[in-house]
Amino acid sequence: MNIHFVLRSLLISCLAIMALPTISRAQESGARLAAGLRAKEHGSTSIRVRMQTGNGILQLQIKSRVSDANSDVVYQVLFPKERKGEAVLLHRSGDKFSGTTFTLPDSLKPIGQMSQPLFGSSLTCEDIIDSPFMWSQQAIVGNEAIDNIQCQILESKPGKHTSSYASVKTWVDPRRLVPIRIEKYDSSGKVVRRIKITRVLLDGSDSLPADLRVEGSSGAPTLITGAGIKRGVSFNDVEFTPEGLKQLSAAPGAP
Repeated sequence: MNIHFVLRSLLISCLAIMALPTISRAQESGARLAAGLRAKEHGSTSIRVRMQTGNGILQLQIKSRVSDANSDVVYQVLFPKERKGEAVLLHRSGDKFSGTTFTLPDSLKPIGQMSQPLFGSSLTCEDIIDSPFMWSQQAIVGNEAIDNIQCQILESKPGKHTSSYASVKTWVDPRRLVPIRIEKYDSSGKVVRRIKITRVLLDGSDSLPADLRVEGSSGAPTLITGAGIKRGVSFNDVEFTPEGLKQLSAAPGAP
């Protein structure tokens, strides 16, 4: 047997063993960071946003209730007048997704693919309803300063979870526990979606993303401006049903 081959194999094995604690620490730290980000997504929230893609501008009302087990999100158009009442309902149960669209005057249709654009924007329905922070594989893979903010880079991979993305990297401000940039990659490693948080809102002692710039692999970027964020909102179950989409009502105030 070639002695050089044996020595090289032993060296590679030793290096791999030495690297295991580092890999394990990165995964443990990544899991903790993902859990913290996931916890901030939980609860019931209402928000009004202005969403602009190219020359198209929509004003939307968003209602959401999120937990580890389930998520429900409703987007309803408030403006322009001719589209007022159009809506999208997205639902997650475990790792299963479904959705319904409502268009005037009385048309309800199931969403066939979660990868379809949301109201023609650079966001997809999947981007809204599926959180990479819930995926099984999480690791901190580096550090980088963005806009003078020192961020940890969290890499999330879906594992057995069904996703159109092979991985997602999130640049996280660990002090405020808020994402600063998110990049989503396909199986070839190409960035297919980039989300830049351009404004962070202070809600009490908590920091929340408020304004976003979303770039897809083609087309104009989407600019999202949030306002009127309310957390701890009490919703009726009917608001998160297909029939409930037909009723455009303001979200109740937080208790």
